[in-house]
Amino acid sequence: METRKLYYEDAYMTEFDAGVLGCEPGKQEGVWLITLDQTAFYPEGGGQPADKGSLGGVSVTDVHEKGESVVHYCTGPLEPGARVHGCIDWERRFDHMQQHSGEHVVSGMICFGLHCDNIGFHLGEKTVTIDFNTQMSMEDALAIEEKANRYIWENHGVEILWPTAEELEQLYYRSKKELSGKVRIVNFPGADICACCGTHVNFTGEVGLVKILSCGRIKDGTGSRLELVCGQRALDYLNENWRQNQLIGRELCGKFDDTARLVTHAKEELIEAKMKISAMEEKLFGYMAGEYAGKGDVLLIEEEMSPDSVRKLCVMIGSVCGGRAAVFAGKDGSYKYAVCHQDHEIRDFVKEMNTALNGRGGGKGGFAQGSAAADKNTIESFFKTA
Repeated sequence: METRKLYYEDAYMTEFDAGVLGCEPGKQEGVWLITLDQTAFYPEGGGQPADKGSLGGVSVTDVHEKGESVVHYCTGPLEPGARVHGCIDWERRFDHMQQHSGEHVVSGMICFGLHCDNIGFHLGEKTVTIDFNTQMSMEDALAIEEKANRYIWENHGVEILWPTAEELEQLYYRSKKELSGKVRIVNFPGADICACCGTHVNFTGEVGLVKILSCGRIKDGTGSRLELVCGQRALDYLNENWRQNQLIGRELCGKFDDTARLVTHAKEELIEAKMKISAMEEKLFGYMAGEYAGKGDVLLIEEEMSPDSVRKLCVMIGSVCGGRAAVFAGKDGSYKYAVCHQDHEIRDFVKEMNTALNGRGGGKGGFAQGSAAADKNTIESFFKTA
């Protein structure tokens, strides 16, 4: 059963009427697989997600091609032979048109400009990712971004071609694989010409804006991956960045367009403050350690401290007490600990302690560090008999 693909005839069609050819239950409970004689619902394919919407009063949650048919995954059944009315979720469709069209402009400029290939494309819920088989820097990507946006603002018309086999053979176009049969070519004049089954805008100005978010290497290290947003997503991204900068500027008593300098200054002040605190902590720990000089085994249970501070205090006490030093910092049920005993192997002791105190951690030689999910009384009881 062949389905007439209305989304190829008019990507801007939001409503249509069709006859139900078939309806059967899907593998998942509450899902019905419905085929129509024609549809404006775009099925998932070519890196672009499927449309959603409603059909005959039931929700369409997914759409896939099966041979020449388009199968609609619906939340309820429809009677075969009935005429039904379909409504496309236009906001979702137009978002996909903006993202996919912007991806074409960027990919075409990169592939033809850097003599490489687009080897992967994914239109996600939040961003678009494109993989290329060449190394690219963020500076390279931003140069393409500027060029792509100028092209978009020139508002070029987008052409959809269905060339004959002879015409296709003479046509230079991008494609990730060898194609046969009827091939759909999407042409962004001067930017990209590519075999593609997705939905696109009629004029590039409708893309609005392209914003590249990141440029990094793909897993095998041989190529690059771009992450970008287009259209409404780009506007939303820039608005969120503006909002975040407003909040940062307000917190740091400055303007939203001066946040980089303000944050750098705040970071420098924080580093200076941490250095002063560390110096004061060293002095305090020195005084505390002095109180335990020559006292033998020592157990100290303190309020919350960083793991590094727990280590420092333990080592200082251990260096003067003449026995085993143990420092626990935190509150009942959650303690950080450090244990040391100069010139002694404490591995077995730490294993026993972890078992008794529901602890995790370890070390080697005369030092160990970790955490314990025990209360103060349990810790003190263990060390009284240890």
